[in-house]
Amino acid sequence: QVHIVESGGTLVEPGGSLTLNCKGSGLDLSRVDMAWSRQVPEKACELVAGISTTGDSTKYQDSVKDRFTISRDNAENTVTLQMSNLKFEDTAMYYCNPTFSPRCGASGWGQGTQVTVSS
Repeated sequence: QVHIVESGGTLVEPGGSLTLNCKGSGLDLSRVDMAWSRQVPEKACELVAGISTTGDSTKYQDSVKDRFTISRDNAENTVTLQMSNLKFEDTAMYYCNPTFSPRCGASGWGQGTQVTVSS
């Protein structure tokens, strides 16, 4: 069975940092591009960051450029999203998926992990 498990989400103050982790099982993540998407209730799912199979190529949503960094460890079958200088508008459920298409909620491969930025 294929499973993707996201973790690391929590409550953090504005300006703070957080690292989200994504672990795959039953699926060799090194064979696929990976991406993080996020969704706020009643808003559309949006792609946050993506990374190619080798990690040589990354892309980011404009609002997170220079604040978020996506990386991967193919040996560990994991993908990480390092977030810094977090803002209120980063509050969302974050999903890790083996596709650059935004996938959230029921269409996400995992259960997601909640990030809440609040003072």
